[in-house]
Amino acid sequence: MRQRVPRAEDGRVTEIITGLQMSPLEILALLGAAALVVARWLPPAARPRVTIAAGAVLVLSAIVLSVVGIRWQMLPVLAGAAFALPFAVSPLLRRRTGRPAWRARWWLALPGSVACVGLIATGPSAAWAFPVPVFPEPSGHFAVGTRVTQWTDPNRPETATADPHDRRTLVVQLWYPARKSPAGTQRARYVGRTEREARTVSDALARYAGLPGFLVDGVPRARTHAVFNAPVADKGGRFPVVLFSPGLGGVRTQNTAWAEELASHGYVVAALDHPYDSAAVVLADGRTVNTEIVSTGDDDEDNERAVETTGIRAADLSFVLTQLGRPDQGGIAGPLAGRLDTGRAAVTGHSLGGAAALQAARQDRRFDAVINLDGYPRDPDPRSYRQPALVLTQAITPDTDPRYIPRLTQVLKLSTATSYRLTVPGAAHLTFMDAPLYLPPVPSMVGSLGRAESPHVVAATTLAFLDTTLRHGPGDPAAVLSAYGDLSVYRPDDSH
Repeated sequence: MRQRVPRAEDGRVTEIITGLQMSPLEILALLGAAALVVARWLPPAARPRVTIAAGAVLVLSAIVLSVVGIRWQMLPVLAGAAFALPFAVSPLLRRRTGRPAWRARWWLALPGSVACVGLIATGPSAAWAFPVPVFPEPSGHFAVGTRVTQWTDPNRPETATADPHDRRTLVVQLWYPARKSPAGTQRARYVGRTEREARTVSDALARYAGLPGFLVDGVPRARTHAVFNAPVADKGGRFPVVLFSPGLGGVRTQNTAWAEELASHGYVVAALDHPYDSAAVVLADGRTVNTEIVSTGDDDEDNERAVETTGIRAADLSFVLTQLGRPDQGGIAGPLAGRLDTGRAAVTGHSLGGAAALQAARQDRRFDAVINLDGYPRDPDPRSYRQPALVLTQAITPDTDPRYIPRLTQVLKLSTATSYRLTVPGAAHLTFMDAPLYLPPVPSMVGSLGRAESPHVVAATTLAFLDTTLRHGPGDPAAVLSAYGDLSVYRPDDSH
């Protein structure tokens, strides 16, 4: 039987992710600036009224924006308006003083008007390329709550520091099925609990990617659909648990759209920050731990470091699963206590986090399933493991990476359960995280699926797999998965 997964066109996704991504104030300022330029070319009787109205709208909008915060995308709009303003207002002032109005000849005014329009048009173009991310509305029956916790493993030293007493500390964010919050309830920020944390993390991510921080200033402004510390849903019993490890330099919130979608369908997602590996981790005492991982330029040494980091992450994932199962001993407390079913647990990750998920599954039999989002396996000792696996990848050819698919195939064949590799057409490495929601839609960067379809594909395919493996739901996941790309199935009784 074919399992049905909700799609955007079903009407369940109500947020429109495409468009200019400009606020009403920004649109008013844009229209005022454009009208100010156009007024020069209107009939004489209309020019004064349009100029005054456009100038008033522009000035008021700019004042309010300066109070709430002007995004860099609006600077060319204001620059174009500032250039046009003296030429638009001068005839009105001269007329009021009784002096004859002077207007430049059309062939002199045209280049200036074109330049102003070009500057003004740069604003919405930049807002479209680098928007404030708008998250797709979760399609499940549950509202979504979120909370952040911090745990220290007393049995593991922190190898990134020289302090022999320093112990491995992890920050974990959970998304869980919640009761519906009252209308107007403040939604959680995207990359931080506070505005300060959101800006710290956003700036660190930009630095790690080699981008100026201002380009992605929409990221710390974004709000998600989850509510911090919302009451847990009354129904649903005990919820299966899905652990997530981000990519190298990534942070716990990098797959928020995916986490919220899973939580709305009755899963608890626990995503990890890995200190000294994630771009920036803000600890409970206010300290910020920045990444210390940099490329050495030596492929062999970088590979050795990646193997070491993957092993640390795999241990992090096992430790967090232990904490989630200890509600009365320093683990999950409060309303979530007793509502997590760690006997039904999946381990997942993106990129290096996906490699860590595969290694954690082999080392820790408590995990019942594993999902790898486009991660090259790094386990130095690949051996048989019992969990079913799902791997989503971009299109990889021997020309682009001759090692990736053979290594991935080797690891999938080691599973004693049926496993799947789905190659998603039009995907890039960043397709499998939230990046398409806030980066320019450049296919080589975020793929060509689009801002609405990218998170949908990741959520729909992983939900189909999780519903089968953790909930033992009816249907064949291969039927759902094959609708999204080229599917390879690895069965334990196949000769491969």
